[in-house]
Amino acid sequence: MTITQLEYIVALDTHRHFAAAAEHCFVTQPTLSMQIQKLEDELGVKIFDRTKQPVIPTEIGVGLIAQARNTLREAGMIKQLINDQKDTLSGELRIGIIPTLAPYVLPPLYKIMRLKYPKLNLIIKEYITEDVIHELKNSRLDCGIVVTPLNDASIKEDVLFYEELFVYVSKKNALSNKKYVLANEIDPNQLWLLEEGHCFRSQILNLCELRKSTDFHFKYETGNIETLKRMVDKSDGITILPELAVMEFSKTQLKLVKQLKQPSPAREVSLVTHRDHIKNRLIKTLKEEILNIVPPQMQQLRNKKVVEITY
Repeated sequence: MTITQLEYIVALDTHRHFAAAAEHCFVTQPTLSMQIQKLEDELGVKIFDRTKQPVIPTEIGVGLIAQARNTLREAGMIKQLINDQKDTLSGELRIGIIPTLAPYVLPPLYKIMRLKYPKLNLIIKEYITEDVIHELKNSRLDCGIVVTPLNDASIKEDVLFYEELFVYVSKKNALSNKKYVLANEIDPNQLWLLEEGHCFRSQILNLCELRKSTDFHFKYETGNIETLKRMVDKSDGITILPELAVMEFSKTQLKLVKQLKQPSPAREVSLVTHRDHIKNRLIKTLKEEILNIVPPQMQQLRNKKVVEITY
């Protein structure tokens, strides 16, 4: 049994296709297939059911692959210990980030990381929170930038900042002349929401107590906050926006941004890792650079209250 063979079975489990797994491992398909077959022969068990398409692990294979992931994680600690002793940051950091944070956090973060740490290879993917957690647990991500709390014992949460939630209204809307808006003043039939699966949608539903409503409907759902802003601009509707989304608004747009009753509702944004993560120095550096681009007032919960997330 070799580390390479373990890498191959993990890759095949991830991609569920021999050609895709071989491409990921930078080997030919026959090489990958032969090594997996040798491992199965050595162990005397079938790790994968090749009669199914896509390929799936056997019952015993599921347990073996889980252990292989743990073994590879532990083996990776050796390289990481060496990298941590070097003066310059290097290696690879795989980051998952939710779509409602990506447009506002990634551009300044990418610029800083590229200039200060040229030897660090960042691989960043957008996922909804549920998928970030799944990828962390399967060692396909090193960390995630998501909204918390998650209430998952296997995931470590390191709070970064608290993002206040604001009401954004159309200038045609009756609420446009108000400075403050109460949650119960929001008409659910005028509210533009993100689609199912986004934690931000869940927070808005809880904030506005819309789960208790039985007669509201939504004309359109999207996975993009920028789309929500444009839909409000072109209609008489309303939406809820996180603080980072309104920071670059024009003076005209800011007139249509309304505060909610204090303590202001907010979402808690954290850097999350699996409890067994190994890239301590890289993740610590990432946290420091994120905090450098976030206004200091957002790093405190003062006069804010975190809105519950329902999964």
